[in-house]
Amino acid sequence: MCPVASVTAIAHPNIALVKYWGKRDVARNLPAVPSLSMTLGGWRTRTTVTWGVQRDRFLLDGVVRDDPRVGRFLDHIDADRPPVEVVSDNDFPTGAGLASSASGFAALALAASHAAGRPRSPEATSVLARLGSGSACRSLLGGYVAWPLGTDPEGSDSHAIQIAPASHWDLRMVVAVVDAGPKATGSTEGMERSRRTSPLWSSWVADGPGEVAEASSAIEARDLERLGTVMERSTFRMHATMHTSTPPLLYWLSATVALLHEVFALRARGIGAWATMDAGPQVKVLCEAADAPRIESALAPHALETHVHGPGGPARLQR
Repeated sequence: MCPVASVTAIAHPNIALVKYWGKRDVARNLPAVPSLSMTLGGWRTRTTVTWGVQRDRFLLDGVVRDDPRVGRFLDHIDADRPPVEVVSDNDFPTGAGLASSASGFAALALAASHAAGRPRSPEATSVLARLGSGSACRSLLGGYVAWPLGTDPEGSDSHAIQIAPASHWDLRMVVAVVDAGPKATGSTEGMERSRRTSPLWSSWVADGPGEVAEASSAIEARDLERLGTVMERSTFRMHATMHTSTPPLLYWLSATVALLHEVFALRARGIGAWATMDAGPQVKVLCEAADAPRIESALAPHALETHVHGPGGPARLQR
């Protein structure tokens, strides 16, 4: 197919229920552990790619950025490509532990491959997105999504697989934002530090497959207590590898801890609420749709802002 002038794609961030933290191959973004996520239906990244302009140009949220990752990523589509313009915007905080890189590279993979006249299968697009940001491979799909390790050293089989569509289980993720600024230590740097220095690393890697299997079974059975228990355990084990790294990685703020205590208090009162966090201070709480309003009300005093999202759909082209 021939390149087209301009293509726009939309993708949603995803929140890992069983965490991705660590790479066995940094260059290919191959994971050290499998993971499982829920694609969020509210927030989105919109990316427009124009193939064949005068010079490479990347705008993120209205600001021209110098990010060599974008150029390298586009080279995977066509090593002899012409200059390309990428214009991307998020309707949620960028680089703050809210999976903006996941939705960003998912949207870029879909838009750029079509703009280049080289559309790919969903599996191949997921592999392409993974080369930009590991968790981006999951944002190509909607609902509940697993990212297995794969066995191919080149990574051809390390792509996202849908466990269940969004319609399977109408859960809610209540997101409490406590700091909208970018994090001091990026995820890739943090992962490598944990891999090299944390004494808990080997057990983290060894137990990952079992955690994904348990979470997948809980999703199939729509068992929130079981899923929430696995999710919290995965979260705190991941952060334990961060806290025991040298030097330690501490993404939490005082408001993070206050929110965690609030979640525990809610559960003690019989409200089904389970917490998760990524490489950032924000706290996300998994719950049934009916419980989301009172959980959001309980979290709001400790947060700058709160948002409630259900499971979302796959990345898509915007016509």
